[in-house]
Amino acid sequence: MSAITTAYIGLGSNLDDPVNQVHSALSELSRLPDTQSVAQSRLYRSAPVGPADQSDYVNAVACVETALSAIALLDALQAIELRHHRKRVQHWGPRTLDLDILLFGDQFIQSDRLMVPHPELANRRFVLQPLCDIAPELTVPGAGKLCDVLAVCPDAPLLGVVPPQ
Repeated sequence: MSAITTAYIGLGSNLDDPVNQVHSALSELSRLPDTQSVAQSRLYRSAPVGPADQSDYVNAVACVETALSAIALLDALQAIELRHHRKRVQHWGPRTLDLDILLFGDQFIQSDRLMVPHPELANRRFVLQPLCDIAPELTVPGAGKLCDVLAVCPDAPLLGVVPPQ
């Protein structure tokens, strides 16, 4: 049996009922093979990064324990994005669903397809705050304690918490 790795996944959407897109994706994460959902954050609203002529985002972070390799997990996440009609048209543009591997254990991964820790992690409050919800004691490889990284994050404040449905 493969080793179990704790992975943190960022979720975001700003098209086609973003709250439902994120909730649906969270449900799909719990059904990935050789993977168990451990925790999920509250949902947050955030202003878009990149082109300003798009709707606000709904963001969350999920924690999973998986026997999948990082690339196999990435493949599974991209398959979920495709089921949600994700189209990669514009960098940082609007999307039905965006799933990113933020952390994969304490590994550093640099490949053409995947960089972990996520290269923008320390600059994105919409990722750091929900990550702090579920893993406040976490140390981010190469960056330090999560609470310290969040305290100096240059990103704009979040727009609020999405009320539970």
